[in-house]
Amino acid sequence: MTQNAPLTAAESDRLARQFDFLTEADRLKSVLRATTLADGSRRENSGEHSWHLALYALVLADQAGPGVDLTRVVKMLILHDLVEIDTGDVPIHSANGQAHASAATLAAEARAADRIFGLLPADQARDLRALWDEFEAAESPDARFAKALDRVQPVMQNLASGGGTWATYNVTFEQLESRVGAKATPGAPRLWAWVRGRVRPWFEAQG
Repeated sequence: MTQNAPLTAAESDRLARQFDFLTEADRLKSVLRATTLADGSRRENSGEHSWHLALYALVLADQAGPGVDLTRVVKMLILHDLVEIDTGDVPIHSANGQAHASAATLAAEARAADRIFGLLPADQARDLRALWDEFEAAESPDARFAKALDRVQPVMQNLASGGGTWATYNVTFEQLESRVGAKATPGAPRLWAWVRGRVRPWFEAQG
């Protein structure tokens, strides 16, 4: 089939579903996160966060472990927060850290993934949902690196803005280690060691 040939009904339907998904994804730009921009001027939105993480992956690729596929990592990071269109952002430090990984939150995110990825044609829905599931499980080298970046970015935002959500939620260094460091270390141990050394003085200065 030539590029100038008219679209078949099936091709037209496929494009309609793809654009339905893309239009729905635009709503992620309206989901506000607890974390602010680095300058502290306002809260970032989840669309901005996803873009920033993709850039993190490109720039910090030398921190990835052996065999990590950067293209797959970037795909995961672009997709990972789409479920927040339905669930909103659940800050990792809220409610003593319990709400972020609660059974209720995880179930709500799974339902959101069903709905949002289900807007796509079946083959793309299957493939992109599989990437989202892989990221959530954080068991493959690609997912562990992606998860590490997802944990590190808010830390660096908070550090740049003078404390950010650490001050808002009265976060301790020990809580940062258990909620963030424990997830970042498997995918990027040297990166977390460097970040850890940069943030410790902020916590020491608080008390």
